[in-house]
Amino acid sequence: MATARKTSTRLTKSNAPVYQLRIELVDVQPEVWRTVLIPGSATLTKVHATILWGMGWEGGHLHEFTIGYEAYGMPDPDFDDGRPIKLEGRYTLAGAVGTLKSFRYVYDFGDSWEHVIKVEKILPPDPNLKAPLCIGGANACPPQDCGGPLGYEEFLEAIADPKHEDHDDMLTWCGGSFDPAAFDLAIINANLGKIKL
Repeated sequence: MATARKTSTRLTKSNAPVYQLRIELVDVQPEVWRTVLIPGSATLTKVHATILWGMGWEGGHLHEFTIGYEAYGMPDPDFDDGRPIKLEGRYTLAGAVGTLKSFRYVYDFGDSWEHVIKVEKILPPDPNLKAPLCIGGANACPPQDCGGPLGYEEFLEAIADPKHEDHDDMLTWCGGSFDPAAFDLAIINANLGKIKL
């Protein structure tokens, strides 16, 4: 695996290249993905918020980036597995990723929602990009706390079959309805617009 090459020039909002990232949720059907634009000067904390709000997660759980051989996140003394974790707020997207073509992100260590993030393009700086921007995607993010990919599969089976023993309970739990094919670009970008770069 290649290691990330650190950028030597200090990036600012005006000179930072724009990363086009494809975020894919692993082991979930139907496939859930988003394509976002975000400047390389954004901290990994801002990238974390972009993934949360772009995908549709509610937040409130631990998360971690694995970029090359390094782990980045917000260390939690109650969940210490002994590995060194770099503070994500101290690193920019461009500085951490360098020339790598992909990296990983895990949200909610209990449900273990793994995301593969592919660097599709590195574009010229765009001073008009004031917040991350979603330019494409498909399907709804699973309901939070549904038990990871396997739990999501079981949840979809239950809500699709009125005769399933958990049908009514699962519908009540998720608020009455859930459309796995739902995707609203305008709502996603309204949420991403709250992330100031």
